[in-house]
Amino acid sequence: MVIIQIIVAIALIGVILLQQRGSGLGTSWGGGGASYHTRQGLEKLLFRFTIVLIVVFVGLAAWALL
Repeated sequence: MVIIQIIVAIALIGVILLQQRGSGLGTSWGGGGASYHTRQGLEKLLFRFTIVLIVVFVGLAAWALL
């Protein structure tokens, strides 16, 4: 059970690090404009996979408390 939780945690870290953020260092110093951005393609898949991994991780943590 602990091994599965560790694997899910590592996968969750990896998926979060793969996601791109719209506000990087360039926008900190005035670069880039404010525009509406929708997730498409791989970005949408990574976002949904992140949500699934979070639910699995929280479920495993709750199950471990029982």
